Amino acid sequence: MAATGPDSPKDFPAVRQTAVEVCGGIEGAPAQDLVAEEVPVAMVYNGVSHAVMMASPCDLEDFALGFSLTEGVLDRSDQLFQLDVVMAEDGISIEMHIAGECFARLREQRRNMTGRTGCGLCGTESLAHAVRAIPRVPVQTVPDDNLVQQALRNLRNHQPLQKQTGATHGAAWCNNQGRIELAREDVGRHNALDKLIGARIRERGDTAFDDGFALISSRASFEMVQKSASVGIGCLVAVSAATALAVGEARKAGMTLVGFARPGRHVIYNRGDDQPSEECEDE
Repeated sequence: MAATGPDSPKDFPAVRQTAVEVCGGIEGAPAQDLVAEEVPVAMVYNGVSHAVMMASPCDLEDFALGFSLTEGVLDRSDQLFQLDVVMAEDGISIEMHIAGECFARLREQRRNMTGRTGCGLCGTESLAHAVRAIPRVPVQTVPDDNLVQQALRNLRNHQPLQKQTGATHGAAWCNNQGRIELAREDVGRHNALDKLIGARIRERGDTAFDDGFALISSRASFEMVQKSASVGIGCLVAVSAATALAVGEARKAGMTLVGFARPGRHVIYNRGDDQPSEECEDE
């Protein structure tokens, strides 16, 4: 599928040490700290730059594939023919060669979008682009409460960048036994999820999300629900709350949505194994 070019910054550091001034706390504490890198990453399709996202410079091949699928640039992973990650003067460029029909659609719908850490919609030109039609996901059994709690307890063990810097989000894929099989991190919550999706599909293909659930360290925004639904994730568990729009989108998609996942408790906003209401069926 995708290959990485010779100038790939695969080992580009995601963490940097910097001098700081410590106020309060233990007197004489070392004035050095580890901070997360955040660099502009350009998504370039068939020579045309489509989006620039601020991201952690790690797992970029996963990021490129996940972003391309969840943003509707690609319908399938096999429509990505070549991928090169190269250093540019002001950041990193991910140069992709994609199928002609995908590129034609992209050119027709193209918008100038600049992504930021907290927002993936900057530059969207219309309300129709902001909230896309959401697909229904395959029905999956709602995970047992104990399994959600088990995955939650282990999430920090899969977040090395967060341990070092305190500045990154995590997204993990958990199996039906509550064990975390794969995790990715990024300064942006959307990016972390895209990286997880790309990595899982590269590893498992069409069966990537057949069994299990996604766990994210952030809130459950509508875009996190949309990105999950776009690749068939049937259950999304978030450490923080869900928004009203996210709950509505989850109900349309038939997705199980869990939020406020904290030690000893969590909130189920929607059960995907319930029959959809008449309102959902008509939409």
